Amino acid sequence: MNREKALRLVKEQLTERRYVHTVGVMETAIKLAERYDVDKEKAELAAIFHDYAKFRDKEEMRRIIIDQKMPHDLLQFHDELWHAPVGAYLVEKEAGITDNEVLEAIRCHTSGKINMTTLDKVLYVADYIEPGRDFPGVDQVRDSAKSSLDVAVIQAMKNTMTYLITRNQPVYPDTFHAYNDMTMKVKERKLT
Repeated sequence: MNREKALRLVKEQLTERRYVHTVGVMETAIKLAERYDVDKEKAELAAIFHDYAKFRDKEEMRRIIIDQKMPHDLLQFHDELWHAPVGAYLVEKEAGITDNEVLEAIRCHTSGKINMTTLDKVLYVADYIEPGRDFPGVDQVRDSAKSSLDVAVIQAMKNTMTYLITRNQPVYPDTFHAYNDMTMKVKERKLT
């Protein structure tokens, strides 16, 4: 699917502000894909569609999670997580995107996961650092993304978990597991 068609489909699903964010994520993902040798077309497509389900009705998302037998524990955590796995499902169903790498990057862009691919990491970081983002810690992650995608992912996850924990909010287990997985892999590389 070409960029113009994808953006047109996504624009129908989003607020103007979220659409501007999506364009920023797309541009950032393309730059990161170039830097880290990831297929730019896949990075672009994943970025364009990453928030496709962001504004879907919560009951519709709940039904999809149950009907599609997605991890049931999603329902016990904040519904902000839901748009990623539900979005991957709807992007395939409604937009006809069938590339599993693209769909998986969309699926895990809010929580991360163990064994993230480089495409997964590109989308995760692009969503975190796109130019419209302005919050404590984002500039540090932007700087890290210039030299180490893995360090940028770890910092972004750490910042997200710290934000949630300091507000007495639960952290989805996939994020803890992804953080531990990434941290251990980076340490292993430094030792060898």
